[in-house]
Amino acid sequence: MSLIEVEHLRKEFPEAIPLVDVCATVEAGDVISIIEPSGTGKSTLLRCLNRLEEPTPAASWWTGRTLPTRHAT
Repeated sequence: MSLIEVEHLRKEFPEAIPLVDVCATVEAGDVISIIEPSGTGKSTLLRCLNRLEEPTPAASWWTGRTLPTRHAT
C-alpha cells in the first residue's frame, strides 16, 4: 500500500522553479532520504507535501486521495 504518491508536482516562485515534474511513491515500511545540494528544492518538496507551500497546479496524493488545500476545514 502506498503511503505517499506524488505525481507531476511543480512549484514556481517568481525568481526560481525548484520543483519540476516531481514523481515519487513511498510504500509502507520504506525508509527514504532526500539528498541533494543546497538550493535544489528539498525543503520546498516537504513544505508542499505538508501544505505549508501551495504547489503550482499539480497532482499531489496521500494514500490515494488528493491532499486537502491549506484552507480546508
